[in-house]
Amino acid sequence: MCAGMKGDVVILMELLFQLPKQTKEMLKLGLGEEIKYCVPYDIAEDGSFQENGYIVVTPKRLIITDGDRIHYDRNLKLLEKIKCEPLVNNGILIIKEYAQNYEKRIVRFTMHHLTRVSFASKGAERLRDGNVRPVESIEREKTCLKCGRALPGTSKCPKCDSKLVTISKFWSLVKDYKMGLVLMALFSVGTSVFHLYIPEFQQNFIDKTLKDKTGSTQDVLVFVGIMLLFTILLIIVEVAKNWWFVSLGARLSMDIRRKMYHKIQELTLSFIMDKRPGELMNRVAHDTRMIQRFMQECFGHMFSCIIAMVGATAIMLTLDVKMTLVSVVFLPIVFILSTAFRKNIHKRFHLQWVKSDKINSSLQDVISGMRVVKSFGKEQSESDKFNQLTEEFAVVQKRNEIFWATLYPMLTFVMSMGIYFVLYFGGINVLDGRMTVGTLVQFSSYAWILYGPLGWMTHLPRMITQMVTSLERICDVMDEEPLIANKENAIKHEIQGDVEFKNVSFGYKSYEPVLEKIDLKVKKGEMIGLVGASGTGKSTLINLIMHLYEIDDGELLIDGHNINDLDIESYHSQLGVVLQETFLFSGTIYNNIRFAKPNATQEEVIRAAKMANAHDFICKTPDGYNTYVGEHGHNLSGGERQRIAIARSILNNPKLLILDEATSSLDTESEYLIQKALERLTTGRTTFAIAHRLSTLRGADRLVVIDGHQIAEIGTHNELMERQGIYYNLVTAQLEMQSLKHEEEEEAITVA
Repeated sequence: MCAGMKGDVVILMELLFQLPKQTKEMLKLGLGEEIKYCVPYDIAEDGSFQENGYIVVTPKRLIITDGDRIHYDRNLKLLEKIKCEPLVNNGILIIKEYAQNYEKRIVRFTMHHLTRVSFASKGAERLRDGNVRPVESIEREKTCLKCGRALPGTSKCPKCDSKLVTISKFWSLVKDYKMGLVLMALFSVGTSVFHLYIPEFQQNFIDKTLKDKTGSTQDVLVFVGIMLLFTILLIIVEVAKNWWFVSLGARLSMDIRRKMYHKIQELTLSFIMDKRPGELMNRVAHDTRMIQRFMQECFGHMFSCIIAMVGATAIMLTLDVKMTLVSVVFLPIVFILSTAFRKNIHKRFHLQWVKSDKINSSLQDVISGMRVVKSFGKEQSESDKFNQLTEEFAVVQKRNEIFWATLYPMLTFVMSMGIYFVLYFGGINVLDGRMTVGTLVQFSSYAWILYGPLGWMTHLPRMITQMVTSLERICDVMDEEPLIANKENAIKHEIQGDVEFKNVSFGYKSYEPVLEKIDLKVKKGEMIGLVGASGTGKSTLINLIMHLYEIDDGELLIDGHNINDLDIESYHSQLGVVLQETFLFSGTIYNNIRFAKPNATQEEVIRAAKMANAHDFICKTPDGYNTYVGEHGHNLSGGERQRIAIARSILNNPKLLILDEATSSLDTESEYLIQKALERLTTGRTTFAIAHRLSTLRGADRLVVIDGHQIAEIGTHNELMERQGIYYNLVTAQLEMQSLKHEEEEEAITVA
């Protein structure tokens, strides 16, 4: 059974792992409790690998088994801490008992068990606290429950997936083109019928006209004319067939490309961030092109070949059974060779695709970061890296082509032996009078019709392997279920501004929590400043407010509604966001500002720019608001990009405002003006602001200090300064740094 870690991960032991019978009976008889969680571990106490080691959680106990014995058994109520932690190339499960003052490592395991053990440990903590609700899985961390393999995206395991599933996936892509496939089949039948009738016509001409020399010149002209007509008709049908195949393949690839782009837009940020941009681009562009190529060059021709081969074999059997058997004696050898190398071919082309992804990703990274590359003079270094990647790709590609160039002639030679056997035994039959010359020509023609498609079909494993590899990569995206999606009765709620975190926990990885047990209630119109050292979870907190990630535990309420119950598009349309990393699209300044509100008037855009202190510098650009900014807006200064982003947020007239270092790239004068604009903007709006320059947050209604994954302090600037805690130390450290910087500047001026 292959399945992703999805929904309820409370999986009974018997359904997931085949425990030793003695262990199973021992646990059931000894406990008499339902087994809630059961996951394996595979590293023994001495560091060696082992089997049949399991972590078992019941509603009351945590049990560690080793084969047929239990070497750890504790009541959950006695455990203060149950936690899974990652180390280098392995992980550990640690516990802390209330009666002890130290943490204890009770089990070790390899990394592919890390997610499972993490879920089990969280489940144990919930059961200890009396929370019977099962741990909700994190879809971005899926593993195959059969082989333990990490899954790239889809819940289907490529290693354990069946051929029927692959066929089903392909059919799901082409099922909307049923009529096109019917026409494709008709074209295939038409061309095959033409090919199968020609040898019959030739046999009649040879035996009835040429053999006894009873025909005339007119008979020869008629024969040539009819053959010419057949050829013309065959060409017309082939052209029509090829035109239809190309048209169908182009429409299919266009449709898949659109669906993939739409799917990528639907998927959560965690999935996108786990992929390199070049890899996703390769899947949308290159892999869809491989599906198109398969439809154009292989799929339709495959039907023609099968019909021709079946028809030729049937006719050959009616002519001479023994010679037919002789002609096909080598086919099993071809089949065995093709089957033997099938898995090898798949691995080879999958590796080639991976190398291609790396090249595209590297190229995309360098082009996007060319400014950084040139700034550090790393052109040669990056060229060397790219050359290395292209060399690796070339080596893999060369090996694949050499392999195929060797295998194909071998298969062709084996198949051609059947033709030679036909000519040999057929020639003997003609000399003995058991077969006419016309029949021999007819039989050999059908043999060529049989072996010609077979020769083409020796390429089929390669083409199918390329298609299946691309199909798997496409389905990795298409089968991915978005973690954040609208419910059936999603609420289109007009945001008022009340926000509440109720015991919220979240980690980008389930075993690495970023926020733990966050409780925070924010009233409409409040401005909340988020403070803390880098990496404490400030940006993660606003990511949860923006609903870019699904929380692991607890509830996030917007005006009393669970954020998961709100319509996503409606909710996001009421947010105003200025992130730390400003992003501008390729296009005009006007369109970049209007991105948040596509139907905004020119007056609204200019008003937003003025409020963001961007209007003046925009008017000084060559084309004003119609000035074109390149990718990421690198032809503008950092402060200018930031002000355009602020204008974009202001234009949306947000009900919830998110400011992540919104003034980080501004000079002192611009910062002052922006602060005044933000004061007007934040009036009456709930605002969450992050700023490392703490002086910019003094006007906040409350400051929330995050430390150690939790809220450490809450209060106004004055209240926190009086407390002399974490916030006080941060402010003091910044003041000392500013004082030192000021002294250095004065010293430099004096020296000058």
